[in-house]
Amino acid sequence: MSNVKILDTEILSDNWYILKKVTFEIEHKGITHKQNREAYDRGNGATILLYNKHAGNVVLTRQFRMPTYINGNTSGYLVEACAGLLDADNPEDCIRRETEEETGFKVTHIEKIFEAYMSPGSVTEILHFFVAEYNNEMKVTDGGGLIDEQENIEVLEIPFNSALAMIQTGEIKDAKTIMLLQYAALNNLMNL
Repeated sequence: MSNVKILDTEILSDNWYILKKVTFEIEHKGITHKQNREAYDRGNGATILLYNKHAGNVVLTRQFRMPTYINGNTSGYLVEACAGLLDADNPEDCIRRETEEETGFKVTHIEKIFEAYMSPGSVTEILHFFVAEYNNEMKVTDGGGLIDEQENIEVLEIPFNSALAMIQTGEIKDAKTIMLLQYAALNNLMNL
């Protein structure tokens, strides 16, 4: 049962993704309030942590992220887990495709662990979180992303404990990556 009534939706921008201004009424404790909110719709996505418990490593990526650069990240580069937008795919197909494009690994078994809204006050996106074991035999390309999508992604194979430490030092500031690494630690994926 919803106590929300959408009155109007105005498209403010559809340049890259869609920015909407939504006017709505919401009832709270018997009183109806009229409000306006902006919502950025960039689609839903998927992310994955590749881990190798025998080697004790995880695969992460490093790429330039303009929004972080204009908000104080002096290099603009972030270390993060492989991720991508669903586009027309289901979450599992999307993350398999993105894993191969970005990291060069063709994973065989992936496990969905949860999904989460990443910035629910302003962005509509739900992110689907996965984990998968990998080994060197699964490496089919160099990875690095797609040239036609102007991706320039560096593939990093990092000891798991070092990746966890990078959260503390601020070398990893990406929320999805922090969530995946903490999930791996809490669920003892690395058998450490």
